[in-house]
Amino acid sequence: MRQVSGDASLLRKLNSAAILRVMRGSGDATLTELARAARVSRPTAEVIVEDLLAEGWAEECEEEQGDRQRGRPARRYRFRASAGHVVGVGIGSSSVRTMAADLGGTILASCREPLPRDASAAERLTMVGDLVTRAATAAGREVSELVAVGVGTTGVVDGEGRVVKSVVLPGWTGVALRAELEKRIPSPILVENDMRLAVLAEHWRGVAQGRSDVVYLFTGDRLGLGFLIGGVPYRGANAASGEIGVQAGEHWSAFRHVLDYAMAVEPGELRSTRESAEFAIARARAGDAQAAEAVSRFARHLAGGLISIVNPLDPEIVVIGGSLSTAGDLLVGPIQSYLDEACLYPPRVVASELSSESITLGAVRMALNHADTVLFS
Repeated sequence: MRQVSGDASLLRKLNSAAILRVMRGSGDATLTELARAARVSRPTAEVIVEDLLAEGWAEECEEEQGDRQRGRPARRYRFRASAGHVVGVGIGSSSVRTMAADLGGTILASCREPLPRDASAAERLTMVGDLVTRAATAAGREVSELVAVGVGTTGVVDGEGRVVKSVVLPGWTGVALRAELEKRIPSPILVENDMRLAVLAEHWRGVAQGRSDVVYLFTGDRLGLGFLIGGVPYRGANAASGEIGVQAGEHWSAFRHVLDYAMAVEPGELRSTRESAEFAIARARAGDAQAAEAVSRFARHLAGGLISIVNPLDPEIVVIGGSLSTAGDLLVGPIQSYLDEACLYPPRVVASELSSESITLGAVRMALNHADTVLFS
Protein backbone atom coordinates (compact mmCIF):
# COMPACT_ATOMS: atom_id res chain seq x y z
CA MET A 1 0.00 0.00 0.00
CA ARG A 2 1.12 3.60 -0.53
CA GLN A 3 3.48 4.81 2.17
CA VAL A 4 3.43 8.27 3.70
CA SER A 5 5.25 9.45 6.77
CA GLY A 6 4.36 9.37 10.46
CA ASP A 7 0.85 9.03 11.78
CA ALA A 8 -0.69 9.38 8.31
CA SER A 9 1.03 6.16 7.21
CA LEU A 10 -0.30 4.26 10.21
CA LEU A 11 -3.79 5.66 9.69
CA ARG A 12 -3.73 4.59 6.04
CA LYS A 13 -2.73 1.06 7.03
CA LEU A 14 -5.46 0.87 9.65
CA ASN A 15 -8.09 2.16 7.25
CA SER A 16 -6.93 -0.20 4.51
CA ALA A 17 -7.09 -3.17 6.86
CA ALA A 18 -10.57 -2.11 8.00
CA ILE A 19 -11.90 -1.89 4.46
CA LEU A 20 -10.29 -5.18 3.47
CA ARG A 21 -11.85 -6.84 6.51
CA VAL A 22 -15.27 -5.47 5.55
CA MET A 23 -14.83 -6.73 2.00
CA ARG A 24 -13.90 -10.18 3.18
CA GLY A 25 -16.81 -10.41 5.56
CA SER A 26 -19.53 -8.91 3.39
CA GLY A 27 -19.10 -10.74 0.12
CA ASP A 28 -19.38 -7.56 -1.96
CA ALA A 29 -20.12 -3.91 -1.23
CA THR A 30 -20.29 -0.47 -2.80
CA LEU A 31 -17.87 2.32 -1.91
CA THR A 32 -20.55 3.95 0.21
CA GLU A 33 -21.19 0.71 2.09
CA LEU A 34 -17.46 0.13 2.61
CA ALA A 35 -16.95 3.67 3.88
CA ARG A 36 -19.85 3.39 6.30
CA ALA A 37 -18.80 -0.02 7.66
CA ALA A 38 -15.13 0.97 8.01
CA ARG A 39 -16.06 4.38 9.44
CA VAL A 40 -14.06 6.40 6.93
CA SER A 41 -15.06 9.05 4.42
CA ARG A 42 -16.14 7.98 0.97
CA PRO A 43 -13.16 9.72 -0.73
CA THR A 44 -10.82 7.87 1.64
CA ALA A 45 -12.54 4.58 0.84
CA GLU A 46 -12.22 5.28 -2.87
CA VAL A 47 -8.47 5.88 -2.67
CA ILE A 48 -7.94 2.76 -0.54
CA VAL A 49 -10.03 0.59 -2.86
CA GLU A 50 -7.96 1.81 -5.82
CA ASP A 51 -4.85 0.67 -3.96
CA LEU A 52 -6.37 -2.69 -3.13
CA LEU A 53 -7.42 -3.22 -6.73
CA ALA A 54 -3.92 -2.35 -7.97
CA GLU A 55 -2.29 -4.69 -5.45
CA GLY A 56 -4.62 -7.57 -6.29
CA TRP A 57 -6.38 -7.82 -2.93
CA ALA A 58 -9.74 -6.67 -4.28
CA GLU A 59 -11.69 -6.97 -7.50
CA GLU A 60 -14.70 -5.27 -9.01
CA CYS A 61 -17.80 -7.43 -9.29
CA GLU A 62 -19.11 -8.02 -12.79
CA GLU A 63 -22.46 -6.52 -13.64
CA GLU A 64 -25.36 -8.87 -14.27
CA GLN A 65 -27.35 -8.51 -17.48
CA GLY A 66 -30.35 -7.15 -15.59
CA ASP A 67 -28.22 -4.39 -14.09
CA ARG A 68 -27.26 -3.11 -17.53
CA GLN A 69 -30.90 -2.91 -18.55
CA ARG A 70 -31.75 -0.78 -15.51
CA GLY A 71 -28.87 1.62 -16.05
CA ARG A 72 -25.46 1.90 -14.50
CA PRO A 73 -25.63 0.75 -10.86
CA ALA A 74 -23.11 1.62 -8.18
CA ARG A 75 -19.91 -0.35 -8.56
CA ARG A 76 -19.45 -3.21 -6.14
CA TYR A 77 -16.18 -4.63 -4.86
CA ARG A 78 -15.16 -7.83 -3.13
CA PHE A 79 -12.15 -9.47 -1.57
CA ARG A 80 -10.10 -11.35 -4.16
CA ALA A 81 -9.78 -14.82 -2.63
CA SER A 82 -7.32 -15.95 -5.29
CA ALA A 83 -4.82 -13.30 -4.18
CA GLY A 84 -3.21 -15.88 -1.93
CA HIS A 85 -3.19 -19.57 -1.12
CA VAL A 86 -2.52 -21.80 1.86
CA VAL A 87 -1.87 -25.51 2.30
CA GLY A 88 -3.01 -27.74 5.14
CA VAL A 89 -1.20 -30.97 6.07
CA GLY A 90 -2.38 -33.93 8.12
CA ILE A 91 0.37 -36.31 9.23
CA GLY A 92 -1.16 -39.66 10.09
CA SER A 93 0.21 -43.00 11.17
CA SER A 94 -0.37 -44.58 7.74
CA SER A 95 -0.58 -41.64 5.35
CA VAL A 96 0.01 -37.93 4.75
CA ARG A 97 -2.71 -35.66 3.37
CA THR A 98 -2.51 -32.15 1.97
CA MET A 99 -5.11 -29.64 0.80
CA ALA A 100 -4.54 -26.36 -1.00
CA ALA A 101 -7.08 -23.56 -0.60
CA ASP A 102 -7.50 -19.94 -1.64
CA LEU A 103 -7.97 -17.22 0.97
CA GLY A 104 -11.72 -17.70 0.80
CA GLY A 105 -11.31 -21.26 2.05
CA THR A 106 -12.22 -22.95 -1.24
CA ILE A 107 -10.33 -26.24 -1.51
CA LEU A 108 -8.57 -26.29 -4.87
CA ALA A 109 -6.45 -29.43 -4.63
CA SER A 110 -6.12 -32.46 -2.38
CA CYS A 111 -3.34 -35.04 -2.24
CA ARG A 112 -2.84 -38.19 -0.19
CA GLU A 113 -0.07 -40.76 -0.09
CA PRO A 114 0.10 -43.93 2.03
CA LEU A 115 3.09 -44.41 4.29
CA PRO A 116 4.25 -47.51 6.19
CA ARG A 117 3.50 -47.32 9.90
CA ASP A 118 7.17 -47.95 10.66
CA ALA A 119 8.39 -45.15 8.35
CA SER A 120 11.21 -43.08 9.80
CA ALA A 121 10.83 -39.44 10.79
CA ALA A 122 13.00 -38.44 7.81
CA GLU A 123 10.71 -40.32 5.42
CA ARG A 124 7.62 -38.59 6.83
CA LEU A 125 9.25 -35.18 6.60
CA THR A 126 10.28 -35.79 2.99
CA MET A 127 6.76 -36.89 2.06
CA VAL A 128 5.26 -33.78 3.69
CA GLY A 129 7.56 -31.56 1.64
CA ASP A 130 6.75 -33.42 -1.57
CA LEU A 131 2.98 -33.31 -1.02
CA VAL A 132 2.98 -29.62 -0.11
CA THR A 133 4.76 -28.91 -3.39
CA ARG A 134 2.30 -31.09 -5.28
CA ALA A 135 -0.74 -29.41 -3.71
CA ALA A 136 0.63 -25.91 -4.33
CA THR A 137 1.39 -26.75 -7.95
CA ALA A 138 -2.09 -28.17 -8.47
CA ALA A 139 -3.49 -24.87 -7.15
CA GLY A 140 -1.33 -22.92 -9.59
CA ARG A 141 1.19 -21.58 -7.07
CA GLU A 142 4.85 -21.95 -6.26
CA VAL A 143 5.50 -23.16 -2.72
CA SER A 144 7.33 -19.90 -1.97
CA GLU A 145 4.14 -17.98 -2.82
CA LEU A 146 2.03 -19.69 -0.16
CA VAL A 147 0.82 -17.40 2.61
CA ALA A 148 1.15 -20.21 5.16
CA VAL A 149 1.33 -23.97 5.56
CA GLY A 150 -0.60 -25.47 8.49
CA VAL A 151 0.50 -28.87 9.79
CA GLY A 152 -1.38 -31.22 12.09
CA THR A 153 0.41 -34.05 13.86
CA THR A 154 -0.25 -36.49 16.66
CA GLY A 155 1.61 -35.84 19.89
CA VAL A 156 2.27 -33.00 22.29
CA VAL A 157 3.38 -29.95 20.30
CA ASP A 158 5.06 -27.02 22.05
CA GLY A 159 5.05 -23.35 21.07
CA GLU A 160 8.11 -23.81 18.86
CA GLY A 161 6.43 -26.47 16.75
CA ARG A 162 8.44 -29.31 18.30
CA VAL A 163 6.88 -32.70 19.01
CA VAL A 164 7.65 -33.03 22.71
CA LYS A 165 6.11 -36.48 23.03
CA SER A 166 4.45 -38.98 20.71
CA VAL A 167 3.32 -42.52 21.45
CA VAL A 168 1.93 -43.17 17.97
CA LEU A 169 4.66 -42.45 15.40
CA PRO A 170 8.07 -44.16 15.73
CA GLY A 171 10.96 -41.74 16.16
CA TRP A 172 8.61 -38.77 16.30
CA THR A 173 9.26 -37.69 19.90
CA GLY A 174 11.67 -34.77 19.93
CA VAL A 175 11.33 -33.91 16.23
CA ALA A 176 11.62 -30.15 15.71
CA LEU A 177 8.80 -30.35 13.18
CA ARG A 178 8.46 -26.69 12.29
CA ALA A 179 12.22 -26.19 12.02
CA GLU A 180 12.65 -29.34 9.91
CA LEU A 181 9.84 -28.37 7.55
CA GLU A 182 11.19 -24.84 7.19
CA LYS A 183 14.30 -26.40 5.68
CA ARG A 184 12.15 -28.08 3.04
CA ILE A 185 9.31 -25.60 2.52
CA PRO A 186 10.04 -21.88 1.85
CA SER A 187 6.81 -20.64 3.44
CA PRO A 188 5.62 -19.77 6.97
CA ILE A 189 5.01 -23.05 8.84
CA LEU A 190 2.46 -23.52 11.64
CA VAL A 191 2.30 -26.75 13.65
CA GLU A 192 -0.44 -27.94 15.98
CA ASN A 193 -1.78 -31.10 17.58
CA ASP A 194 -4.09 -32.97 15.21
CA MET A 195 -7.04 -33.30 17.60
CA ARG A 196 -7.21 -29.56 18.16
CA LEU A 197 -7.24 -29.07 14.41
CA ALA A 198 -9.97 -31.68 14.00
CA VAL A 199 -12.30 -29.87 16.40
CA LEU A 200 -11.38 -26.58 14.70
CA ALA A 201 -12.45 -28.09 11.37
CA GLU A 202 -15.77 -29.23 12.84
CA HIS A 203 -16.37 -25.71 14.12
CA TRP A 204 -15.49 -24.25 10.71
CA ARG A 205 -17.23 -26.59 8.28
CA GLY A 206 -18.56 -29.54 10.22
CA VAL A 207 -21.37 -30.45 12.57
CA ALA A 208 -20.08 -28.09 15.29
CA GLN A 209 -20.73 -24.91 13.31
CA GLY A 210 -22.28 -22.28 15.54
CA ARG A 211 -21.30 -24.16 18.72
CA SER A 212 -18.92 -22.75 21.31
CA ASP A 213 -18.33 -25.72 23.64
CA VAL A 214 -17.59 -29.04 21.98
CA VAL A 215 -16.00 -32.38 22.86
CA TYR A 216 -14.57 -34.19 19.86
CA LEU A 217 -13.78 -37.92 20.03
CA PHE A 218 -11.51 -39.25 17.29
CA THR A 219 -12.00 -42.94 16.48
CA GLY A 220 -9.82 -45.00 14.17
CA ASP A 221 -6.46 -46.67 14.62
CA ARG A 222 -6.39 -44.86 17.94
CA LEU A 223 -8.58 -42.70 20.13
CA GLY A 224 -8.04 -38.99 20.64
CA LEU A 225 -9.88 -36.02 22.08
CA GLY A 226 -10.28 -32.40 21.10
CA PHE A 227 -11.96 -29.66 23.14
CA LEU A 228 -13.50 -26.42 21.94
CA ILE A 229 -14.11 -24.07 24.88
CA GLY A 230 -15.63 -20.67 24.25
CA GLY A 231 -15.16 -21.18 20.51
CA VAL A 232 -11.40 -21.76 20.84
CA PRO A 233 -9.52 -25.10 20.74
CA TYR A 234 -8.17 -25.77 24.23
CA ARG A 235 -4.42 -26.47 24.48
CA GLY A 236 -3.88 -27.02 28.19
CA ALA A 237 -1.02 -26.00 30.48
CA ASN A 238 1.49 -28.24 28.70
CA ALA A 239 -0.14 -28.22 25.25
CA ALA A 240 -1.14 -31.84 25.94
CA SER A 241 -4.91 -31.34 25.92
CA GLY A 242 -6.64 -34.19 24.08
CA GLU A 243 -3.69 -36.59 24.16
CA ILE A 244 -4.96 -39.82 25.67
CA GLY A 245 -1.54 -41.48 25.60
CA VAL A 246 -1.01 -45.14 26.35
CA GLN A 247 -4.07 -46.63 28.04
CA ALA A 248 -4.56 -49.97 29.75
CA GLY A 249 -5.71 -52.52 27.19
CA GLU A 250 -4.47 -50.35 24.34
CA HIS A 251 -6.49 -47.13 23.88
CA TRP A 252 -8.93 -47.78 26.67
CA SER A 253 -10.34 -51.31 26.68
CA ALA A 254 -13.31 -50.36 24.49
CA PHE A 255 -11.93 -52.09 21.40
CA ARG A 256 -11.88 -55.50 23.05
CA HIS A 257 -15.58 -55.95 22.22
CA VAL A 258 -15.05 -55.71 18.45
CA LEU A 259 -11.67 -57.46 18.62
CA ASP A 260 -13.22 -60.46 20.38
CA TYR A 261 -16.09 -60.55 17.90
CA ALA A 262 -13.84 -60.41 14.84
CA MET A 263 -11.56 -63.11 16.24
CA ALA A 264 -14.52 -65.38 17.05
CA VAL A 265 -16.00 -65.06 13.56
CA GLU A 266 -12.76 -65.33 11.60
CA PRO A 267 -10.06 -66.61 13.96
CA GLY A 268 -7.48 -66.89 11.18
CA GLU A 269 -7.58 -63.20 10.34
CA LEU A 270 -5.33 -60.73 12.13
CA ARG A 271 -6.93 -57.30 12.28
CA SER A 272 -5.98 -54.01 13.89
CA THR A 273 -8.35 -52.34 16.34
CA ARG A 274 -9.75 -50.12 13.57
CA GLU A 275 -10.10 -53.01 11.13
CA SER A 276 -11.88 -55.10 13.76
CA ALA A 277 -14.30 -52.26 14.42
CA GLU A 278 -14.95 -51.76 10.71
CA PHE A 279 -15.51 -55.51 10.28
CA ALA A 280 -18.04 -55.62 13.13
CA ILE A 281 -19.80 -52.47 11.89
CA ALA A 282 -20.15 -53.90 8.37
CA ARG A 283 -21.56 -57.17 9.74
CA ALA A 284 -23.95 -55.26 12.00
CA ARG A 285 -25.26 -53.31 9.04
CA ALA A 286 -25.79 -56.62 7.24
CA GLY A 287 -28.06 -57.79 10.07
CA ASP A 288 -25.69 -59.84 12.26
CA ALA A 289 -27.15 -59.55 15.77
CA GLN A 290 -23.90 -60.55 17.48
CA ALA A 291 -22.00 -57.92 15.52
CA ALA A 292 -24.59 -55.29 16.45
CA GLU A 293 -24.20 -56.23 20.11
CA ALA A 294 -20.39 -55.99 19.88
CA VAL A 295 -20.60 -52.56 18.26
CA SER A 296 -23.13 -51.40 20.85
CA ARG A 297 -20.86 -52.54 23.70
CA PHE A 298 -17.94 -50.82 22.02
CA ALA A 299 -19.95 -47.58 21.76
CA ARG A 300 -21.17 -47.70 25.37
CA HIS A 301 -17.62 -48.37 26.56
CA LEU A 302 -16.52 -45.23 24.70
CA ALA A 303 -19.39 -43.36 26.35
CA GLY A 304 -18.26 -44.55 29.76
CA GLY A 305 -14.85 -43.04 29.12
CA LEU A 306 -16.45 -39.79 27.97
CA ILE A 307 -18.52 -39.33 31.14
CA SER A 308 -15.62 -38.04 33.25
CA ILE A 309 -14.99 -35.41 30.56
CA VAL A 310 -18.52 -34.49 29.53
CA ASN A 311 -19.98 -33.96 33.01
CA PRO A 312 -17.45 -31.35 34.22
CA LEU A 313 -17.04 -29.60 30.83
CA ASP A 314 -20.78 -29.43 30.06
CA PRO A 315 -20.40 -29.22 26.23
CA GLU A 316 -23.22 -28.43 23.83
CA ILE A 317 -22.41 -31.39 21.60
CA VAL A 318 -20.12 -34.41 21.40
CA VAL A 319 -18.77 -35.09 17.92
CA ILE A 320 -17.73 -38.63 16.99
CA GLY A 321 -15.01 -38.21 14.38
CA GLY A 322 -12.30 -40.19 12.64
CA SER A 323 -12.72 -43.08 10.21
CA LEU A 324 -15.24 -44.93 12.42
CA SER A 325 -17.63 -41.97 12.37
CA THR A 326 -19.08 -43.48 9.18
CA ALA A 327 -20.78 -46.02 11.47
CA GLY A 328 -23.28 -43.24 12.16
CA ASP A 329 -26.10 -44.20 14.51
CA LEU A 330 -24.51 -47.57 15.31
CA LEU A 331 -22.12 -45.57 17.49
CA VAL A 332 -24.11 -42.39 18.06
CA GLY A 333 -27.23 -44.15 19.35
CA PRO A 334 -25.62 -46.13 22.22
CA ILE A 335 -23.37 -43.21 23.19
CA GLN A 336 -26.33 -40.81 23.28
CA SER A 337 -28.34 -43.28 25.34
CA TYR A 338 -25.51 -43.67 27.86
CA LEU A 339 -24.98 -39.92 28.22
CA ASP A 340 -28.72 -39.38 28.58
CA GLU A 341 -28.64 -41.72 31.57
CA ALA A 342 -25.49 -40.36 33.21
CA CYS A 343 -25.36 -36.60 32.50
CA LEU A 344 -27.18 -33.82 34.31
CA TYR A 345 -27.38 -31.93 31.01
CA PRO A 346 -26.85 -34.52 28.27
CA PRO A 347 -25.18 -33.03 25.19
CA ARG A 348 -26.30 -33.98 21.72
CA VAL A 349 -24.09 -36.67 20.15
CA VAL A 350 -23.46 -36.36 16.41
CA ALA A 351 -21.29 -38.17 13.87
CA SER A 352 -18.79 -36.09 11.95
CA GLU A 353 -19.36 -35.70 8.23
CA LEU A 354 -15.71 -34.81 7.61
CA SER A 355 -14.40 -38.29 8.44
CA SER A 356 -10.64 -38.64 7.94
CA GLU A 357 -10.31 -35.20 6.32
CA SER A 358 -11.00 -33.23 9.50
CA ILE A 359 -7.36 -32.87 10.57
CA THR A 360 -6.21 -31.60 7.17
CA LEU A 361 -9.17 -29.21 6.95
CA GLY A 362 -8.33 -27.92 10.41
CA ALA A 363 -4.76 -27.33 9.24
CA VAL A 364 -6.15 -25.30 6.34
CA ARG A 365 -8.25 -23.24 8.77
CA MET A 366 -5.20 -22.61 10.98
CA ALA A 367 -3.25 -21.40 7.95
CA LEU A 368 -6.15 -19.13 6.97
CA ASN A 369 -6.23 -17.69 10.49
CA HIS A 370 -2.56 -16.85 10.08
CA ALA A 371 -3.32 -15.22 6.74
CA ASP A 372 -5.96 -13.07 8.44
CA THR A 373 -3.41 -11.98 11.02
CA VAL A 374 -1.00 -10.97 8.27
CA LEU A 375 -3.68 -9.14 6.29
CA PHE A 376 -5.39 -7.32 9.14
CA SER A 377 -2.60 -6.62 11.63
